[in-house]
Amino acid sequence: MEEKQGAAADATDRSMKRLLILPCLIFASFTVNAQQADSVKQFKKRVLESMEVSLITSYYSQDGDNAAVSGGIGTEKLTDFTPTIVVAIPLNADDILTVDAGISAYTSASSSNVNPFDGNDEASPFHASSGASSSDTWVNLTTTYSHSSDDRNSIWSGKFSVSSEYDYFSLGFGGSYARLFNEKNTELSIHANAFFDTWNAIYPYELRPFSPGGAGLDHPLFTLNTITGNQDYAPLFVPFDNEKRNSYSAGIGFSQILSPNLQGSLALDFVLQDGLLSTPFQRVYFSDFEASYINDFRLADNNEQLPGTRFKVAIGGRLHYYVNERVVLRSYYRYYTDDWGIQSHTASLEVPVKLSMKFTVYPSYRFYNQTAADYFAPFAEHVSTSAFYTSDYDLSEFNANQFGIGVTYTDIFTNFHLWNFGLKTIDLRFNTYKRNTGLTSSIISGGFTFVVD
Repeated sequence: MEEKQGAAADATDRSMKRLLILPCLIFASFTVNAQQADSVKQFKKRVLESMEVSLITSYYSQDGDNAAVSGGIGTEKLTDFTPTIVVAIPLNADDILTVDAGISAYTSASSSNVNPFDGNDEASPFHASSGASSSDTWVNLTTTYSHSSDDRNSIWSGKFSVSSEYDYFSLGFGGSYARLFNEKNTELSIHANAFFDTWNAIYPYELRPFSPGGAGLDHPLFTLNTITGNQDYAPLFVPFDNEKRNSYSAGIGFSQILSPNLQGSLALDFVLQDGLLSTPFQRVYFSDFEASYINDFRLADNNEQLPGTRFKVAIGGRLHYYVNERVVLRSYYRYYTDDWGIQSHTASLEVPVKLSMKFTVYPSYRFYNQTAADYFAPFAEHVSTSAFYTSDYDLSEFNANQFGIGVTYTDIFTNFHLWNFGLKTIDLRFNTYKRNTGLTSSIISGGFTFVVD
């Protein structure tokens, strides 16, 4: 201001005055632009307007006659109840913190036979033991932080998870980045995750006396029960010296709006695992070992032995076609392969049908088939000279079909309120699944999403 007054007093120094007016105009321009930017930020649409709370639960049941715990035969009956709560919290216009906490409580006839001799009935692979190994609880907590750029064309996220069960503990870390181009018609994304697991190895009960320093056949299991068949029971068993497992995954995704009615996406994923990849309590029986029994239960010749590394690759694609305002077609295909010898194909189709402004039904079908792992053989068909072996039918050759139906209620205006919680969606789904190996399962799941006023 003093310089401007000095320039006005000296009428002959007009060039100086012009030089001083220019930076003042530039400064004023920056000030106006900053005020406009602040105004834009003030009215910028938030990524998530209000906190949302989702309550989700599911009930799963299965049955079959190829339990891996008893070497490829025996009951696979299992039930699982999983309540979960997911809370999405908008920290500001750009950032969201999501907390996902869940509990899985299951009862398993097959896992009860980790120790088939602790029940009141005679031991049999086709009957559940009533002992402590028949049920367990898994707990999980996952937190995710995501940040969107001002123009909403870039999204960063980071994730941390922790989970625990009776025989393992896991920590997980991950992150992703997505970039939108072409007026948000094109999206490119990358992601990476790492999980670090520690087993508390639980072995089939009859193998434990043969650990170093164990009592062997002098153990009460054998002295208090009669061994039939080969009475000189001598399993091929050595406890695992490494009880850690690490899993690393990375992937890239591409999505493109191809027309007003058609959207497509591609995904390529890689997974590398190392450490204890065998399930310690799953039994294996050898064709070149004479069988030993207690009651109707064959004593294990060893537990499952699998390589200490596994590399997986999956590539898949989706096509979503908007037929009209009521019907959409959602198709999916994925090819998978790994260095254990498994190759698989997955194909699915879902057809959401909008019945009204608030109700949509989702009939769906999924087909899956895979080849067997190099190390799989059915009950008592392995030989003891092999380095690796499993009778887990999840690693066998099989085909599977799944049929499903779902219904969703959506109210974007959250007219129904429970205290300060406005009901946004209700979702209910049912799926039934069948393998050609005989395994059947079904799952019913439901969820409520509330917006917090």
